[in-house]
Amino acid sequence: MSLAVFGKHLIVDAAGCNERIRDGAAIAAFSRRLVEAIDMKAFGEPIVEHFGHDDPKTSGYSLVQLIETSNITAHFCDFTGEAYFDIFSCKDFDAEIALGVIREHFAPSDYHSQFMTRQAPRVAAMAQTKLAG
Repeated sequence: MSLAVFGKHLIVDAAGCNERIRDGAAIAAFSRRLVEAIDMKAFGEPIVEHFGHDDPKTSGYSLVQLIETSNITAHFCDFTGEAYFDIFSCKDFDAEIALGVIREHFAPSDYHSQFMTRQAPRVAAMAQTKLAG
């Protein structure tokens, strides 16, 4: 019997994104499309707010979308055209599909990503002990 992990986490750092990163309605539309594409269930509407008005070098939109299995967040920088995404869910999802939606909506000139499994060590060790016992 194998032990299931608690969750999957995709982290994406993107550069050279298109103008959609400066458009709150486009960011909300991205969120809805992403939730659908990776087969999640949204909990409420996406929260999209613009922050950092005191410093144009750090200003940009932030996105929070709760999903029934955790959350999707993103931060966009108006000045540099960068975007930073985090998708975490205890329900499995296809990272390549998520990356495709990011590329489709924001057309980054370059990006790097990490896809990892998440599991607290103590919980994993206790579960392994129960399985062995």
